Amino acid sequence: MDWIDELHRLRAARLPAVVVTMAMVRGHAPRNGGAKMVVSPDGVFGTVGGGNLEQTAIERAHDLLGSGAAEPELLTLTLSDKANTDYGVQCCGGEVTMMLEPVRVVPAVAIFGVGHVGLELARILSRQELDLHLVDSRAEMLAPDRIGVPGRSGVLADAVASVTVRHAPVPESAIADLPAGAHVLIMTHDHVEDLAITDMSLRAEGLGSIGLIGSASKWSRFRVKLRDLGHDDRSLERVTTPIGIPEVAGKAPATIAVSVAAKILQLVEAGAATSESDAAPGSDAAPDAAPGSDAGTRANSDTESDAAARGSAAAAGAES
Repeated sequence: MDWIDELHRLRAARLPAVVVTMAMVRGHAPRNGGAKMVVSPDGVFGTVGGGNLEQTAIERAHDLLGSGAAEPELLTLTLSDKANTDYGVQCCGGEVTMMLEPVRVVPAVAIFGVGHVGLELARILSRQELDLHLVDSRAEMLAPDRIGVPGRSGVLADAVASVTVRHAPVPESAIADLPAGAHVLIMTHDHVEDLAITDMSLRAEGLGSIGLIGSASKWSRFRVKLRDLGHDDRSLERVTTPIGIPEVAGKAPATIAVSVAAKILQLVEAGAATSESDAAPGSDAAPDAAPGSDAGTRANSDTESDAAARGSAAAAGAES
């Protein structure tokens, strides 16, 4: 296994890492330029030469993991018996410059309901480095000729995100398969589905934020029903509704999608440092716990009929 395999393993496990590369060597050093080491919260793969230079790089990598840093940095060390060192003397006589590159966990976002707003939101978020999940109970909403195929045509043609499309007649069942820390956005055509997905999201462990599209009256009804299902006020505070940011007004699907996408990207950035810090050595917190979203700031209108039946053709293109 080489360092690329190790990075793939860490990414699959949703763990952050720092790649340490021997970028420049002047004089004598334990390893040649290009040597690599991968530092994760709970391990080290490879070596850049051992001794003080390697341990210094490991400690700095842990600092980067703890702070959630995204930018690479250079670390230069002199290998001399006259140099101040923390982890033993290396007197090879050279000087090395190492590049430390953070590799952050790819954030996950799940959109439940790919109607008018959901499709526009998928269009925006697919251009981000995300693990994007699109879930709908209506197969026609997920048809390739509607949402497109990555690399070929349609909304997802130029996707940067890793996109998973799932037709789920019982959409709340998809919650169990989401990656830890996933941000959930609930915007189906049916209040019954919205309620079931919200209920299941609140019961799931390790999710990120939970956003529910809709009006104040819709949330008022939902609160009553969710309390009846056993959720207390503390639990209900995890749900953000309405969703989006106040600076972007308007009720057109594309406008709402821009507002919601902006809010999600704010949460992704805020959550990255928290989750990576929690995953760093010595932390007692859960590694993928993301902060609950408690700052819903825009009004989302109810665009579907309260009387729409689940799967109704008349409601096929609308969100709540």
